[in-house]
Amino acid sequence: MPIVTVLQGPRTPELKRDLVQKVTDAFVDSLGVPAESVQVWIQETPPDSWSVGGTLTADK
Repeated sequence: MPIVTVLQGPRTPELKRDLVQKVTDAFVDSLGVPAESVQVWIQETPPDSWSVGGTLTADK
């Protein structure tokens, strides 16, 4: 049973639906596992809780 964790900034439900479908399809196509066995967990972090190059992404 593949379990995929996606760490990202907040996205709309529509974008998340598209993402989890494409990730699931990638596992089905590459590993031949049933779609029902693929779990995708999305962990969203607000822009004021992560940084790139020493600057909060909220400050960019």
